[in-house]
Amino acid sequence: MPGLLQGKRALVMGVANDRSIAWGIARALSAQGAEIAFSYQGEAFAKRVQPLAASLGSDLLVDVDVTDDASLDAAFATLAGRWDRLDIVVHAIAFSSKDELTGRFVNTSRANFRQSLDISCYSLIEIARRAMPLMTEGGTILTLTYAGSNRVTPFYNVMGVAKAALESAVRYLANDLGPQGIRVNAISPGPMKTLAGAAIGGARKTFRHTEANAPLRANATLEAIGGTAAWLASDWGACTTGEVVKVDGGYHVLGMPQSENI
Repeated sequence: MPGLLQGKRALVMGVANDRSIAWGIARALSAQGAEIAFSYQGEAFAKRVQPLAASLGSDLLVDVDVTDDASLDAAFATLAGRWDRLDIVVHAIAFSSKDELTGRFVNTSRANFRQSLDISCYSLIEIARRAMPLMTEGGTILTLTYAGSNRVTPFYNVMGVAKAALESAVRYLANDLGPQGIRVNAISPGPMKTLAGAAIGGARKTFRHTEANAPLRANATLEAIGGTAAWLASDWGACTTGEVVKVDGGYHVLGMPQSENI
């Protein structure tokens, strides 16, 4: 139904290329009438994001380093200078050293643990704090997680811990911001063929395994994830907050592989 988000304004953070989950969400929000702003980090990503933004009619892009308070302040000041309010924030930001997304979790370094939690979890809190004053008519904050937060997934390692922290942050933020009409939710897709997903050891095997065993015998698509985001951000999601919504073909319900794959 076109127009579900007509008149809404959304900041989408974390688009790397046209296969990014954040890009699938941006397309869906735009298709439902939302006006989109994008963030990027550095010139290399700017060159990727600018043509994608232009394809949705957006010229509002902000350079953001989520580990730098001044950068975050400047980005939200730019948004406030262009828009009188903000309705939707999509946080699709995560990072861990590729070297530590193989091998054993027990070998996680202190430095990478801190950086992974800072970028993948704490950044949501910093962004919510700055978005809150702009959400004068309530709003929606969405982030992305993965089942490795609560079930051991080969090579996901420290990212599993970071996503567990992120999901907990979603619940606490949902409680804090609820009185202001701001909903906070996470979407949990199955494995995706994205730039971020490719950094995880054994990613192709994981993708094939879930595709072969999920009840729908399919992994999530960008369209399905985007549609879920549009629903959560719309008035139809008015009473949903603090949730982790699974978009994984049903894989999360399984206790063991399908009989034909045992």
